[in-house]
Amino acid sequence: MGERRYSVAIGTQRVELPVVSLSDQLALALLITVDMGVEFMSQAGLELADILRPYDVDIVATVATMGIPLAVEVTRHLGLDQYVILHKTPKIHLADAVAEPVRSITTDADQRLLFDRARIKDVQGKRVAIVDDVISTGASTGAALRLLRGVGANIVAIGTLVTEASLWRNALGDDALMVRALGSIPVFRPDGAGGLVEDWVG
Repeated sequence: MGERRYSVAIGTQRVELPVVSLSDQLALALLITVDMGVEFMSQAGLELADILRPYDVDIVATVATMGIPLAVEVTRHLGLDQYVILHKTPKIHLADAVAEPVRSITTDADQRLLFDRARIKDVQGKRVAIVDDVISTGASTGAALRLLRGVGANIVAIGTLVTEASLWRNALGDDALMVRALGSIPVFRPDGAGGLVEDWVG
């Protein structure tokens, strides 16, 4: 049997995403931004920047690693220069980082978002847009919101390439109203006959 794929429109672009099993009861369509190519990310960044432009964004923030290509393109297309990264991997410059716990659906381990204290001045009192590749459970986005608000950022919008199912809506509560996406994808459940069915709830 060949690899299962799922076709999704991301803004004006359509892509075929591989569907991979996380468990016997759950499969996901994987969007890997670092594999999408420069032209795709530039166009997606342009389209997301156009959606975020009315929010008068001062700086873009994202979660490493998959959000970085999108943050670069959105920042560029908004005519800005600086963006900030919330890291999940400890680095030497993050020894004294501001930290917020997070658990990701695709990592299956407790992690921490880490933010370089030297960058606090770049977001404090500023209009910040959080961008990320996929919003799934809302865990990473929620942690980013808590961390950035904790250092004085004014979050004005949340942008993503795709939302996945809808668990993120409950997880983010009122903040879900800030989410702007170029597309949406379901998760997948076994149908009992060797196939998969779309689950838009999650």
